[in-house]
Parts: sequence; structure tokens; C-alpha cells
Amino acid sequence: MTTTERVCFLMRLKPDRVDDYLDAHTVVWPEMLDALRATGWRNYSLFLRPEDGLVVGYLETDDFERATSEMSKTAINTQWQDRMSEYFLSPDGDSGANPDTVRSQLTEYFHLD
Repeated sequence: MTTTERVCFLMRLKPDRVDDYLDAHTVVWPEMLDALRATGWRNYSLFLRPEDGLVVGYLETDDFERATSEMSKTAINTQWQDRMSEYFLSPDGDSGANPDTVRSQLTEYFHLD
């Protein structure tokens, strides 16, 4: 039986780029959506606290390590992350951070099924 991993992570946007980041997500490239699905990302959501640019991501997958590894091999992901990097801060506050490398994964410690 396959166990679904529930994954939650945090990232931080540049506060002055929040609106631009949201605009960039009004139409996510269909090829990017297809690649996410093909590599095992399911029930994927992003949440935003706009006052400080905190992004919370949530997804379900069978194997997050495999899903992220497979996704990193796609050309469309490289193009998307290059585009999105202008909106993000690294943990030390530097700008131009690749969202795939600045995700801070949270530990699940409780789940009500």
C-alpha cells in the first residue's frame, strides 16, 4: 500500500514584489502544470500572507524526494524557477533566490484523518 506524503514548506517573497508574484500566477504555464502532475505533485496549493510575503506551500505525493528530483530534471521547471527567482528572498535576505532551493520544509507532527 502506498503512503501519501503531505508536504508543507515556507518561502519568503520580496515585500515589494508580492503583487507581481501574484500576477505571475494568474496563468501558470500549462507545460509547468503538466510537469508537476507527471512528476507526482498532487493537491498542490500555495498560500500567501501578503503583509510580509510569507508563502506557504502544501502538496501531496507518494515520494517527495523523487517528485522534486524528477521535477528538477525538466526544462520547463528550470525556465519557471528562473522567472520566479526575481520575486524571492533567500533565508539570509539576499534577493534572486531560486524557489526550489529556498523552500524550508516543515515537519508534520499531527494529522486528523
